[in-house]
Amino acid sequence: MTSKEKLFYFIYLHRTGLTVAVLSTVLLVYPLFQDNPYTLGLSNLIAINTIVVLGLALFVGYAGQISLGHAAFFGMGAYGSAIATVTFGLSPWPALALTALLVALFAGLIGVPLLRLAGHYLAMATLGMNFVFHNILLQWDQVTGGPSGFAGIPSLAIGPLMFDDEVRLHYLLWGFTLLALLLCLNLVRSGVGRGLAALAGDETAAAALGVDTARAKVKVFVLSATMASIAGSLFAHTYNFISPDSFDIFVATDFVIMVVIGGMGSIWGTLVGTGLITMLPEWVDLFETYKDFVHGGILVLVLIFLPQGLVAGLVDMVRIKLALHRQKNAPS
Repeated sequence: MTSKEKLFYFIYLHRTGLTVAVLSTVLLVYPLFQDNPYTLGLSNLIAINTIVVLGLALFVGYAGQISLGHAAFFGMGAYGSAIATVTFGLSPWPALALTALLVALFAGLIGVPLLRLAGHYLAMATLGMNFVFHNILLQWDQVTGGPSGFAGIPSLAIGPLMFDDEVRLHYLLWGFTLLALLLCLNLVRSGVGRGLAALAGDETAAAALGVDTARAKVKVFVLSATMASIAGSLFAHTYNFISPDSFDIFVATDFVIMVVIGGMGSIWGTLVGTGLITMLPEWVDLFETYKDFVHGGILVLVLIFLPQGLVAGLVDMVRIKLALHRQKNAPS
């Protein structure tokens, strides 16, 4: 094996670790080249959304389930941290951890009966959960602030270091996102991940092979809900203000669209899907006015022409073209 072949083999063997290292390096130096607060703020929002979508990708893409209610868990994290810090005077970090624990317990309790459903029944049940939660935020104004929202949420801090500007928030939020990314990458390559993949392929066959399908579904549901809760808490402490509109059923649908566009079984694809859908309204003002129609149109086009997702679909197209090119130029 030549030195060049050894290098390519090493890169192939450690491609995941090297990709994470490159991404970490880019994120580390990004604020040095881009100091526009607006652009950094948009990047920070992508980081928060990515944490939610990574958890949802495990549940939808790998476990083969469907949820249109993860905006509710996102909102529980945000309002839980807001109420704990402002109303009860708890410090932000303990509030974040306590809220995540409570959301995990809640997801476990409702997950047992909820995940007996499948397909569109499960989708409608989770959509109903999100609808109920959104209405609670609107109606319980003595606690949540109602339609006016919840203000005065403190920023996160480590000792004297306050995360109250876009650069500091960039490192904090993307640090959380990279941890979530590493967690998901390791999970899908573990025995648990292979069990989830079997569950998504054929639940009956997975059960026959020894996978406890009911427990696996609840576990991944709880994990994805907890990740959404942590992202919600970060959202609240980043913007210091939250309102019910940030956690309605349209937001829940956007999260699913991000998963589908990135690729149903692609952890890396979630980064692309999340970035695309988050930035789309910022690129063209028309998209902001008709955002839901545009997002729906993109989803339909991707499902028709690239059903495996945008990233996986483009990679497959390149592979096919390269294979055809090699076949054409191969000696007869």
